[in-house]
Amino acid sequence: MRLLLVVAAALIDADNRVLIAQRPKGKRLEGLWEFPGGKIDADERPEDALIRELKEELGVVVKAPCLAPLTFASHPYDDFHLLMPLYVCRRWEGFVLPLEGQALKWARPKDLRSHPMPPADAPLIPYLIDLLS
Repeated sequence: MRLLLVVAAALIDADNRVLIAQRPKGKRLEGLWEFPGGKIDADERPEDALIRELKEELGVVVKAPCLAPLTFASHPYDDFHLLMPLYVCRRWEGFVLPLEGQALKWARPKDLRSHPMPPADAPLIPYLIDLLS
């Protein structure tokens, strides 16, 4: 089974809310809410991939020292196995904007379960609840 490496961020604002993005129509798992991030290219470190993805998707500039690893997801899908580290980020430059047409929402950690998420993202919620409670 093919291994797919992706990286995700829990952007946390001053009110301890977490940013989630809704997958747009036409993408796999469309309509589900997820933590921003994306694929890690062959020549990238996870932190570099996340910095690139957050700039492309949200227009924010993040520096590597502002990314703190929290946990990871390991989930088998039908045609690949996903491995996804989750980083916490509380500091960035710029304003969060939906540059890829995705819906964005700031959610309290305890309310994240009320948003349908991909199977790999949902198990990350308890770690955020523990961190931010």
